[in-house]
Amino acid sequence: MNFPENLLYTKDHEWIKIEGDTALVGITDFAQKELGDIVFVDINTLGSEVDKHAVFGTVEAVKTVSDLFLPVKGLILEVNPILQNQPEKINQDPYGEGWIVKIKILDPDTSDLLTADAYKATLNL
Repeated sequence: MNFPENLLYTKDHEWIKIEGDTALVGITDFAQKELGDIVFVDINTLGSEVDKHAVFGTVEAVKTVSDLFLPVKGLILEVNPILQNQPEKINQDPYGEGWIVKIKILDPDTSDLLTADAYKATLNL
C-alpha cells in the first residue's frame, strides 16, 4: 500500500495535500481498497464552507456508501471533473487523478492530522 510522505492524513482515511492557502483532498489507498470498486461520487457542497471533520460528500462503492470528512475547515472550490464519468479513478490513482475536491483553507490548523508513518501505525499493517 502507498502512503506518500508529502501528505497529511486523518483517522477517517482522507488525505490532504496543502499548497499555500488551497489544498487537494481525497481518500487513501487503504480506504479505496477497503471500499472496493467505486461507482459514484456525490459532492453536494461545491461553493460551501465546510467545518473541519464535517461531511462534505460521499463515495459509493458496489456494496456500500461512505461519508467523506474534510480534514480542515475549508471552502469547496472544485470537484474533480474526471470523477463524474470515471469514479474508478479513485481506485486506480487515489493520490493523483483520483483526488476528490480542491478547497480554500479557512483554518490552517493541522495539529490533529497524521504523518504518513503515524497514519500507517493506526492501520496495524
